[in-house]
Amino acid sequence: MPLEDYGVLVGRAVGQHRESGVDSPHFQIHVVDDGGHDFRIAVNVMSQQSPSELLYLVDDHFSHPVLDQLPASGWTSLASRPGGGGLDFIRGNLFDHTRMRLLPPDASGPDNDLSDLLGLYVSRAVDDPEARLFVFGERWGPEASVADKVFGFRPGNGVHDIHMNQGNSGAFTGDDGVWQDGGLLLRFPGQDQWVGIFLAFQSQAWHTDDTTGHTVSGPTGPSGPTGPTGPTGPTEAPPRVRIVAALVNPNGPAPERETVTLVNASSEPVDLTGWQLADRLKHPAPVLVGTDAATLQAGEARLVMLTGEAALGNGGGTITLLDGEGLKVDGVSYTKAQAAREGWTIVF
Repeated sequence: MPLEDYGVLVGRAVGQHRESGVDSPHFQIHVVDDGGHDFRIAVNVMSQQSPSELLYLVDDHFSHPVLDQLPASGWTSLASRPGGGGLDFIRGNLFDHTRMRLLPPDASGPDNDLSDLLGLYVSRAVDDPEARLFVFGERWGPEASVADKVFGFRPGNGVHDIHMNQGNSGAFTGDDGVWQDGGLLLRFPGQDQWVGIFLAFQSQAWHTDDTTGHTVSGPTGPSGPTGPTGPTGPTEAPPRVRIVAALVNPNGPAPERETVTLVNASSEPVDLTGWQLADRLKHPAPVLVGTDAATLQAGEARLVMLTGEAALGNGGGTITLLDGEGLKVDGVSYTKAQAAREGWTIVF
């Protein structure tokens, strides 16, 4: 079954603890919300399934429409659906997963493992009284009769599963679901900066069912068709066809003539038969309309006029490109601020 109590915690980081020499090490963060409630954030730094190293991505300038839906403080349970405020690495177009890289959980020397990376950002948040953590995952507690095993506060209370929570294999398929992925967002108001930290296991897949979150057949998993090649990370090539621009807020009153620009970045022609574009609510629009040529030549760009139910809202949203089998090829997001300038094309 999906996660039982998925949501987001907002609070201030006041402490941290790295674990090593245990079967399932975590990077532990002590967070206190504005009401004075203590939480322990348990972040996986090693997989229980082989290969053990996690995939990670850090975006030091994170920008996404989900930021407009964040609560102010404390724990908030979230509905696992589009627009519910949760994270979905695949459907939410939070980042380009081919940019994820591998790090060991714990290694000798400075700045060379996942715990070091997490410690760098958490230490900065601890030192900044205005900084806030936004932690997406599954809550446990409060446990009135139990002191926290790491930081000692009572009652025991916390959030875990701070990683991708779909496309699992083996015993972990029961945790699958959509719009319930974990993640860490850090807000540094003094620098007007958002940082996004996202983690996934190499055993997880990047093509999942829209209802169950279970793996569906597709060309790759998170580490590409042949798996990781060592410290350089995934071998999966970038998508052949990319979304490079969109006219979200055309001049004039509704109904507007919204467009999306695609480019074939590969060296080979691509057949677009059956391909679709989808908005944030998964409403589809065909890529091919009328007499459009089915083949997109290498290096060719194409302007696609959105038809049907698909609509690009001016309040921020996502655009996803699906192939003829309904599998995600590429995806982007845009914010309310980006869509505010009428008649301007957003370049991704």
